[in-house]
Amino acid sequence: MATAPGTAAKKKRSARHPSAVKRTRRNAKRTAINTSRESRLKSSLVKIEQAIVAGNRAKAQEAFKAAQPDIHRSVAKGVLHKNTAARQLSRLNARIKALPSA
Repeated sequence: MATAPGTAAKKKRSARHPSAVKRTRRNAKRTAINTSRESRLKSSLVKIEQAIVAGNRAKAQEAFKAAQPDIHRSVAKGVLHKNTAARQLSRLNARIKALPSA
């Protein structure tokens, strides 16, 4: 791998102390779990967005009801801040209520 002139390539240093090695393992495990949680949350939010854009109020309400536990769970697990979750829920609910009822 060639580097640009005048720049030194940084070496990756691995953990050497047993506690640092363990912390690296834990971080990798937690990152995988949190990534999965974030992905699940985003998927549920996308379903709501798609229903809102399509103008389907019933489908949007159904998706919103299904997403609420995921959003609250993400707060409990530390993926989202509680105010962020409250703001998202409030805005989504307002957008759903603004849709024409069919």
